[in-house]
Amino acid sequence: MSRKKTELAKGVEGLFVKNERFNTTLISCNFYLPLRRDTAALYALLPFILTSCSKRYPDFSRLNYKLNRLYGARLDASAEKYGDYQLLKMSVSVINDRFTLDGESLIKQAVDLLLGLIFEPNTENGAFCEDDLAREKRKAIEHIKGEYSEKRIYAKNRLVEEMFKDTPYGVPKCGTVEDVEKITGEALYSAWQKMLETAFVRLNVIGAAIPQGLFDSVSEKFSALSRESITDCRISQPTPERETPLTVTEGMDVSQGKLVMGFSCDMCGNDDETLPLMVMSDIFGGGPYSRLFANVREKLSLCYYCSSSVIRQKGLLTVESGVETANAEKAKEEILNQLEAVKKGEFTDFEFDSSIKSIRDSLCGYSDSQTSLDTWYTLKVNNTELYSPTDIAERIEKITREDVTAAAKGVKLNTVYKLLPKEVSK
Repeated sequence: MSRKKTELAKGVEGLFVKNERFNTTLISCNFYLPLRRDTAALYALLPFILTSCSKRYPDFSRLNYKLNRLYGARLDASAEKYGDYQLLKMSVSVINDRFTLDGESLIKQAVDLLLGLIFEPNTENGAFCEDDLAREKRKAIEHIKGEYSEKRIYAKNRLVEEMFKDTPYGVPKCGTVEDVEKITGEALYSAWQKMLETAFVRLNVIGAAIPQGLFDSVSEKFSALSRESITDCRISQPTPERETPLTVTEGMDVSQGKLVMGFSCDMCGNDDETLPLMVMSDIFGGGPYSRLFANVREKLSLCYYCSSSVIRQKGLLTVESGVETANAEKAKEEILNQLEAVKKGEFTDFEFDSSIKSIRDSLCGYSDSQTSLDTWYTLKVNNTELYSPTDIAERIEKITREDVTAAAKGVKLNTVYKLLPKEVSK
């Protein structure tokens, strides 16, 4: 598997990842924009409305017919957080050209279709069409309400909101229901223009081969724009330390309490600087061999689940657990005890070796999926080097126990969020 990055226009990169294992080619156009409270809902709506229709295909029936003509090509869209930025992804997957009956280049047609959707939306008089807007607003509101209903997601979001108040990372990735309800066709049109003019753009092509001239058509589209003040998404502000940890308790009609803890980390940034933190988080609360699973959940039975994860770009480590109200404080203290154990190097060789093997196997599995590879390279824009998953797997093998304890010593409790049954939390 090889990869090659090409500059296509100001603030626009093309990345070709050659992998001959797949019978399809995946093309994704990724826009990176500042994450701001006043624009989050607007930008989050764009990938979905843009991939549902266009000037040429003004309704989904005609767009779907075109996808079927491309041997069942598939469109996808998403809006996510990427550090202090918003990541808008629009992608198309199509079978490789060598499988077509008459030798036509489906990959080139798929790219032209994707560019047409992005650059020629179904608008009129400087506004998105009301029917399209109403449909996508309804779906966005359902998504936001769905996250509210899923209490594990809700609790994690509330922790982040409290930890990062008045900073970009504390902004909900899709805005709020109120934000979505206020969106007008004119405002969304202005956001679309702003996206094209100011976003940093990465076009990923993952497949066996890239048709000649494919990147040229992308370059032509973006070079025709007046692109100024391009978003620099390489650096996000690290998670701040808090001298006295904040505790937030919220009551709600829930049967199972949620305990979520947020920690700042000294290690923050790209892969070259933070791989020990990845291993440390896994030993602490990754798989069934981890300290949190083996002790807090299994040995002491203080929670229904307990695991940690890390956003290395932000230097943020979180621990999520499901608890009974009576065990919430005990679980919190034991989680902190296990963190202290890791800081002191009090983890076994079995735990260390299991973590290294688990991370390595997970990284090697990226090559089995185009979507996983696309996600991998999309989330590596901040890296100084364009490492593949295999490259990182090899580097993980060189991490030592001392590296892990050094990473753990920089982990400090910032915020504790408890979501408990309403009558008990009062």
